[in-house]
Amino acid sequence: MPINVLMPALSPTMEKGNLAKWLKKEGDAIKSGDVIAEIETDKATMEVEAVDEGVLAKILVAEGTADVPVNELIALIAEEGEDPGSVQAPTGGAEAKTAPVEPKSTPDQNAAPDGAHASYARVDQAPEGAKPNGAAQPAAQGSGGRVFASPLARRIAKQEGIDLSAVKGSGPHGRVIQRDVQAAIEGGTAKAGAPAKPEAKAAAAPAQEKAAPKPAPTGTAPAGLSLDQVRGFYEKGSFEEVPLDGMRKTIAKRLTEAMQVAPHFYLTVDCELDALMKLRETLNGSAGKDKDGKPLFKLSVNDFVIKAMGLALTRVPAANAVWAEDRILRFKHAEVGVAVAIDGGLFTPVIRKADQKTLSAISNEMKDFASRARAKKLKPEEYQGGVTSVSNLGMFGIKHFTAVINPPQSTILAVGAGEKRVVVKDGAPAVVQAMTATLSCDHRVLDGALGAELIAAFKSLIENPMGMLV
Repeated sequence: MPINVLMPALSPTMEKGNLAKWLKKEGDAIKSGDVIAEIETDKATMEVEAVDEGVLAKILVAEGTADVPVNELIALIAEEGEDPGSVQAPTGGAEAKTAPVEPKSTPDQNAAPDGAHASYARVDQAPEGAKPNGAAQPAAQGSGGRVFASPLARRIAKQEGIDLSAVKGSGPHGRVIQRDVQAAIEGGTAKAGAPAKPEAKAAAAPAQEKAAPKPAPTGTAPAGLSLDQVRGFYEKGSFEEVPLDGMRKTIAKRLTEAMQVAPHFYLTVDCELDALMKLRETLNGSAGKDKDGKPLFKLSVNDFVIKAMGLALTRVPAANAVWAEDRILRFKHAEVGVAVAIDGGLFTPVIRKADQKTLSAISNEMKDFASRARAKKLKPEEYQGGVTSVSNLGMFGIKHFTAVINPPQSTILAVGAGEKRVVVKDGAPAVVQAMTATLSCDHRVLDGALGAELIAAFKSLIENPMGMLV
């Protein structure tokens, strides 16, 4: 029986990917660990490793194909002793290509564990991680009661007279796979019953109609203007159409959802920087040299901002949390994301345990992150998660702005440029170096007073930076 190769999920939120290149061709021998294809996501290009041995019998999705749904059948591997020439695509293959992809609220079992490679999954196997608490999940159903099942599971169920809607699936998102059907056969359950008599159906219908609850309002968000509507506002030939790449699509989707789902409110403070700038100069001047004579570190204002935000979260532990459907997750350490602009979008690599790291460690880690982000070489685990983020537009001369929270985080800090300002001190005008920072808060996690406590802790650390060294 041929092994089905599925489009892997390279991150918990991935729904589609581009099959950039096949590194093996039909007829090639495959060994476990061989890199067989390259997949492009919205963030990076990653390699897919084989987990089975055999011969690549049939490629079902050509290289260069865009928007291939996760778990779609992309190739078949003939097992040892099987004639590759006799391998045919499952009859359900076409259906699998058009099956809707369910949103992922939990990491997919196919997600790459180390971010560098991903392994496809066999549709006749499911890892234990796909079964929370060790229990199989009910068969996934789409609109209209459709059951999601692998082509192989459907074929066996049809041959054996098994009702798939009565089979509990242990595959991704409750998908029914081969072993679920075999378990139903061995257990003698889920046999398709004889069609009900018309009279029985008619008698049952009123009771069902009476018991059926009314569907809840969909509450779908406005879709916005269509392409043709937008075009209609402008003279033909006066614009160029630029197709969206995967990164821009993801940014548009996730941040639109963020504004619709997370109720934002904003808190703004002005922070004096004179003490911080003096300390920065002293620390940079005392930095040791490497073998080439270059400083071991060079601290930026943003490094102090990251450290201050990490410490502020630990000083206000109730704010060091994120929303998770029916509860709040509160963290033991501070994880601070930092927006890094690249051509066509941005990455937000996360500094883990920012509260515990030294300023020099944060500085060097951010330089590495920024360099690899611009080359699109970051691993998924390096830019996923986090509790808060820092977005700094000070280098562009921006004085003040508000930022959109990056789900699942609960806050984001928008930092403006440092500049000389006139303030009143001891009843007299004085010139200070200052910057404006605005904290966007998810009102489901933070109320106004808690958000104010968090940004006050941040301001205190920025204005008394020695507190970051002890």
